[in-house]
Amino acid sequence: QVQLVESGGGLVQAGGSLRLSCAASGRTFNRYIMGWFRQALGNEREFVAAISWTGGSKYYADSVKGRFTISRDIAKNTMYLQMNSLKPEDTAVYYCAAANTPILQRSAEVYDYWGQGTQVTVSS
Repeated sequence: QVQLVESGGGLVQAGGSLRLSCAASGRTFNRYIMGWFRQALGNEREFVAAISWTGGSKYYADSVKGRFTISRDIAKNTMYLQMNSLKPEDTAVYYCAAANTPILQRSAEVYDYWGQGTQVTVSS
C-alpha cells in the first residue's frame, strides 16, 4: 500500500521557520515528481512547490518564492519543505503529493498519490 505521510507542521510566529517532511512508503518514487500543496480554511487547494525526481529541477508558486525551499532525499524516499519568513497567510493544511510524470506540474489533478496533510499555523 502506497503511503505519503507528512510531518513537521505546527504553530509558529510570523517570521519564523518550519520544516515539513513527507515520507513515502509502499513503493519508491524514483522518476516521479513530487509536490507540496496547501489548503487554507474556505479556500481551494493551491500549488506551493514541485521537484523533479532527481531534485535538479524545482518550481515554486510566486507567493513562496525566495522563502520556501523544496528538496528530496531519494535514498530515504523523503521530500522536504523548508519554510522561512513565514507569514500569517501561509496558514493552511499542507499536503505532499507524487505524480508519475517527468514534467514539473502545478495542477493537483496530475498527482496520483496524496498524504493526509499537516497543519501549519502562523500567528501574527
